[in-house]
Order: sequence, then structure tokens, then C-alpha cells
Amino acid sequence: MLEIRDLNVKYGHFTALRGVNLTVQSGEIVVLLGANGAGKSTLFRTLSGLQRPSGGSATWNGRSLTTGRPEVNVANGVAQCPEGRLLFPELSVEKNLRLGAFVHRRDASGTARELERVYELFPALVEKRGAPAGSLSGGQQQMVAIARALMARPQLLLLDEPSLGLAPLVVEQVFQAVQRVNAEGVSVLLAEQNAFAALGIAHRGYVLEGGQITLDGPQQALMTDDRVRSAYLGV
Repeated sequence: MLEIRDLNVKYGHFTALRGVNLTVQSGEIVVLLGANGAGKSTLFRTLSGLQRPSGGSATWNGRSLTTGRPEVNVANGVAQCPEGRLLFPELSVEKNLRLGAFVHRRDASGTARELERVYELFPALVEKRGAPAGSLSGGQQQMVAIARALMARPQLLLLDEPSLGLAPLVVEQVFQAVQRVNAEGVSVLLAEQNAFAALGIAHRGYVLEGGQITLDGPQQALMTDDRVRSAYLGV
């Protein structure tokens, strides 16, 4: 279980996150809704160990995510697919994927199994495995980014704006893959502005505004909440 309690993050005098409380139970997809600048990426950077909080705590299965090094968090089962994909564009698709398995680099057979698993999950990447990642379409690059995170064999997958800039059909394909990963036992925390698509696959959700959680509840409650419908669903 992911448990975040009274988490505060500051950049100098600016408070990016204030008193954030959030949980992800084993086997859940939890969506984090919020506009640009709401603090979603800051929260993910903190959970990945890239940003130190100024107060509060975040633990995964009882282990602190805020006191160790990022690679320790990955080894303990938490992997992030960052906003903007951040691939190595000149490296091949397969080399990008293998970099995701760096913490398991001594387990060659396990890495080979994970490669086959992610190719089965994203079959469009099979014929592109030798192509530079930067030559792929936006949707295919997003698939590579998610697959690279999965190569770390996470128990908790942090997905930061995976639908950003993608066509609706590609968004549907990506979210179907997320559902499949979840069905195989991986918990997912999904940060999104595309509330309709995200709530369509989530079990629960939170709304983050100005660095604070302003609303939370089960999927259906958020889908029918007038504030969510007005701000994020365009209804």
C-alpha cells in the first residue's frame, strides 16, 4: 500500500504541496486529477525520491520513499513513467527498454522475460525494436515509456500524464494496456488532465488543486460530482 501523510514540498519559499494525504491500496488504479501547475509532477518526483519533502511522509509497503535514493525506490517496487516520456531518442527502442531494467541488470534471464512481456503488451513495438526511439510516433513513444517503467518489475506504477498529446484512439489503447497491467497485479497511481478517460479505468480518485487535495472519492462519485464535471469533464 502507498500511504502519503501530511506531505509538504517547497521550492525555496514557494510551497508546491501542502498537507497532502493519499493512499493507493494493493491492486488499485487511483487517478490524480489536476490542471497544469497543480503539483502532480512534484508529487511524483517526491515519490520517486527525486525531490525531498519539507514535511510529512510517504511509504510503500511500510518503506519510506522520501529518505532514500531513487534507485532504492525502484528496487523496492516503485517505478515512474514521467510526463513527456523522457526517452533517449537516438538509442533503439530495445536499448531504452533495457535501461528500465538497470536495477535487475544481473538477472539476464529475467530481463529477457520482461522484454517478451512488454512486447506482448505493446505488439506495435516488436517491429520497431531496432529503430531509434525518437523516430517513433507520439503514441508509440508513450508505449516505450510505459514499457520501460515496467521493465523495472514494479509493484506500484506512477504514470504522469500518459495521454498528453495523443489522439483519442491511441489514448484508448494506452489505457487498455494500463488496465491489463493492473489486472496482472500492479497498483497504479495515474496523474491526468484527461479526466474522462482516466476515471473510466480508475477505482478511486483525488483532485489536486494548488498543491492541496480538495476532493476525493470512488470513481462513480467523482464522475457525477458537479465540480469535477464542470472543471475536468467539460459538462
